[in-house]
Amino acid sequence: QVQLVETGGGLAQTGGSLNLFCVASGRIYTYYTMAWFRQSPGKEREFVAAVMGVDGSSHYLDDVKGRFTISRDTAKNTLILEMNGLRPEDTAAYYCAMGRIVPVQAAQLPQQYDYWGQGTQVTVSS
Repeated sequence: QVQLVETGGGLAQTGGSLNLFCVASGRIYTYYTMAWFRQSPGKEREFVAAVMGVDGSSHYLDDVKGRFTISRDTAKNTLILEMNGLRPEDTAAYYCAMGRIVPVQAAQLPQQYDYWGQGTQVTVSS
């Protein structure tokens, strides 16, 4: 079984920065894809960014391109999301996800992921 634990959420001002961390434990393989999703009250879970296990490529929601950076430290089983230029609309619960077999063209689909963390809240004040 795989467990994902997120840390690093909190409160930031518009234009500020936060870093999120997700530590994975259990039976993990480097070919697993890892991603960040977010969800606001009353809205569907939204893809933010992913690192593909098959080739290490990174993919982003258009709205966060140039502001957020996703990276993966395979030695430490840690996924990192560096968030800069935060906006009030980035306010959400952020979830770490891991998928065993995730096609690149489907990386943005929550149903492609097998394991989820409990989430960490990010709040951006205006």
